[in-house]
Amino acid sequence: MAEEPTGKDFRDAMRAFVGNCSVITVGDGEEASGLVVTSAISLSAEPPLLLACVNRTASSYPLLETYGRFGWSSLGASHQAVAERFSGFGGVKGPDRYEGAEWETAVTGARLLQGAPTAFDCTVEEMIDRATHSIVIGRVRAIRTTPGAGALIYWNGGFRALEG
Repeated sequence: MAEEPTGKDFRDAMRAFVGNCSVITVGDGEEASGLVVTSAISLSAEPPLLLACVNRTASSYPLLETYGRFGWSSLGASHQAVAERFSGFGGVKGPDRYEGAEWETAVTGARLLQGAPTAFDCTVEEMIDRATHSIVIGRVRAIRTTPGAGALIYWNGGFRALEG
C-alpha cells in the first residue's frame, strides 16, 4: 500500500485549484484585523449562509469569537494590493491591513470593501473545529454588489486578475 500523502504533497496538489479571493474583516479600532480566504463558498440561500475555513492560529480567529460579526468582501480585479496586505505581505498586521482601500461600515458594524464585486455583512452562526482550522458559518445580514468589478483569483501560488 502506498504511503499517505504528506502535508506538502497536499498543499502542492491544492495549488492546481482555482480559488476565489475574499477578505474577511473583523474587529474594531486597534483590534481590527482580517485575512484572505480562498475557501469561501455558499452554504445555503434560505437562510443565506456562507462558509469559510479559517486557521485557528490566524490572528483574526479569536476576534471572530469575540465580536460575533464579520465582513466578507470578494476581491475584484483591481484589489491585488488589498489581498497582499490582508495576506500579511511585508509583515502588515492588524488595523494597518485596511490602509490604501475604501471601507464602509455595514449594518452589524463590520467593514466591507467599497468596490468589491460582492460583499456580505455577516454574523457568526457557528464555528466547527476540524484539524488545524475552524469552519466558520456566517449568516448574511446585508449584501453590497459592484457590477463590472471583475474578480481576483488565486491559482498556482499567485493572484491573478479577471477583468469584468
